This record gives sequence, structure tokens and C-alpha cells, in this order.
Amino acid sequence: MVNPLPMAAEEDRNRGRLLAVGDIHGCRTSLEGLLERVVPSEADRLIFLGDYIDRGPDSKGVIDTLLALAKRFPQTVFLKGNHEAMFLDFLAGRNQDLYLANGGASTLESYREEGGIRVPGRHLDFFRSLPRTYATERFIFVHAGLRPGVPLEAQREEDLLWIRDDFLDSDYDWGKTVVFGHTPLMQPLLSATRIGLDTGAVYGRSLTCCDVEMLRLWSCP
Repeated sequence: MVNPLPMAAEEDRNRGRLLAVGDIHGCRTSLEGLLERVVPSEADRLIFLGDYIDRGPDSKGVIDTLLALAKRFPQTVFLKGNHEAMFLDFLAGRNQDLYLANGGASTLESYREEGGIRVPGRHLDFFRSLPRTYATERFIFVHAGLRPGVPLEAQREEDLLWIRDDFLDSDYDWGKTVVFGHTPLMQPLLSATRIGLDTGAVYGRSLTCCDVEMLRLWSCP
């Protein structure tokens, strides 16, 4: 039996912009530069698509920035990515080689203090609280994608956080536009059924934000 998956509550009464942000991967400078260009307001709803940490130079700083943003804008949604899942597994003593093989060493280094690796309690609370999906009347937000033909409530976490080709190569229509990250793209994917926003910030390319209703894009650098 598939266990029910945590979801953020549905909200469609937002009068501002519905803004989605792709994979950050420890690129704090790009994140702060992007926010300066987007200039979010209390009327907007920001949805971050996961993978805040690993590979990049300042994962701890990224989480500090996101927590400060959440304090200013409590309506912000932060989704769980596969790298947050791997980090939690690592801290619990599970699959540690897998985490280190996927860029985890840079995150551990960012949390290093005299005496060892120390992850603040507020950061642990953040990682443990992340929902896997967020849905509105017109959009489904998820880190990696969805398994074709499977209802949203029956999707497995493994697919929500890790799926690639089976989602990307399918023409299945979920009745809503799926907004996702996870798979690095040379440029954002904008279609009636999919919006892909991982544009490879950690690989020297851009961090991207999209107003998903108006299809307006911002990027940094």
C-alpha cells in the first residue's frame, strides 16, 4: 500500500504573482541576486522546487537566506528535493556513500565548525518539514516530476524526488501544468503541460525564477 504523502495546502486566492524557483545547490550569491531582481512582495507566493544544498559553495548560507525569506514572507513554500532527502539520510547514518558521491561534501564543509560538523536545530527543522508537492487549481509543483498515469496522491516519494526520463518523455496530461526542477536544462522548459526550471546554476549557468501564470522569467547571473 502506498502511504499518503505530505502536501502543502492548496491556495488559489493569491492576488500577486505565483513564482517558482529552480535548483539552488548551494549558490547563495545567485539566490540573493535573483531575489534582488524579482523583488518579491507580501502579495506574491514563492515556491522553491528543492535541492537547496550540495555541490555549490555555501549550502548553509542558502538555508540561512531561505529562513530569513520565510520570516518576511510566511506564505513561501519550500519543497523537498532529492538532495535534502539524501542529507537527512546521511545524518541518520543511512546511504552515506551515496550522499558523498552526489556533492554532499561541500554541504558538510559549510556546516563545519571547530570540533566538527554542526547543523543548527532550525536548519534540521527546515529540512524535516519540507512537503513533497504543492498544488493549485492550475499547477502542480514538485521537485523531479510525476509518474505518468499515477494519481498525485498515490505518487511515490522516489518518483517525486528522482524521476527523469519516464516523466520527461511522456505526453501524459495530469490536467494541470507540472512545474519541476531536478533535471538541468540549458534554458527553461515552458509548455502547456510542463515548466522546467533547473537551469544549472551550480554548473556555471543561471538560477531561474518564473511567474508561472504570466510565463515571465528572471535569472541570475
